[in-house]
Amino acid sequence: MRALRPSPKRVSDPEPGCPLNECLRVLAGAWTPEIIWYLSAGSRRFGDLQRDLGRVSAKMLTTRLRELQRRGVISRTVHPSKPPTVEYALTHLGNRLQPLMEALVEVGNELRMDRTSEPITCHARVLNAGHTPRRVASR
Repeated sequence: MRALRPSPKRVSDPEPGCPLNECLRVLAGAWTPEIIWYLSAGSRRFGDLQRDLGRVSAKMLTTRLRELQRRGVISRTVHPSKPPTVEYALTHLGNRLQPLMEALVEVGNELRMDRTSEPITCHARVLNAGHTPRRVASR
């Protein structure tokens, strides 16, 4: 007869307002990791981001950009011109998410190695002039 294993110790529920939950709420938004990824290469205009992301609607992108701006992850700068030019960039807080994004790429490659032997290298920071980066993840 097999001996019963003791059950693992119960881990307490996260406290309300737990910093981990707060960070995950930001990253869980549709298109958010991809937006942060593309902005890590430098400021981008709305149309550039929409082209980078592919199938995202203007309404969804606007909603997500406003949310990230409200949370202090990105900044929005309006340049006076005809027509007005708007650029989005990562704030100091947004840049602090970069190591997390890079860690996710590393773990993603490890998970991918279970299915294939070829890792994918992602470089959002090193871009050729005029080069539009390929999409990071598909939706």
